[in-house]
Amino acid sequence: MDSFLVGENFIKKFRTHSIIIGVLLMIAGITGIVLPQVASLTVSLFVGWLFVFGGLVSGYHVLKNYRRNWVAWFKPLILLLTGILLLLFPAVAIAAIGLLLIFYFLLDAFAGFSAAHELHGRKGWGWMLVNAVLSLVLAVILLVGWPFSSVWLVGLFVGVSLLMDGIVLFVLGISVHLEV
Repeated sequence: MDSFLVGENFIKKFRTHSIIIGVLLMIAGITGIVLPQVASLTVSLFVGWLFVFGGLVSGYHVLKNYRRNWVAWFKPLILLLTGILLLLFPAVAIAAIGLLLIFYFLLDAFAGFSAAHELHGRKGWGWMLVNAVLSLVLAVILLVGWPFSSVWLVGLFVGVSLLMDGIVLFVLGISVHLEV
């Protein structure tokens, strides 16, 4: 381990956190794979409620600071309206999230390829490469089936991505443990 990971205390914390978070992500991923429609609906409702919450917080800020400026109310109203629409029409929300996931998986693949390149030669770097290839494949599959297959693919792909991220963190944590 060179300057990427320094200090025995840091290595111990990294190892412990990587293993624990890896296991938790694997459990979440398996749940999403086993129940993909439920996972898709959960993601959709979660995003909807985040928008509603963001709209309320933003609206409170505008009320306290810009109450007379009608333009300042635009963002809170858009956030609230978008959140309410996501909650009222979850199937459309899932399709929209499917489209966003296509972009996410493409960016995740790019980040994974970059990380694998940076970690090349270290233990566990191949897992980072496998994760990047998997993200790229998921993006292509989701793009081909979009929007109709989003109802089950969103949850399934989020589950697979979480499972792979968990495996990568777990394996990296164990690899660091072996190097100490």
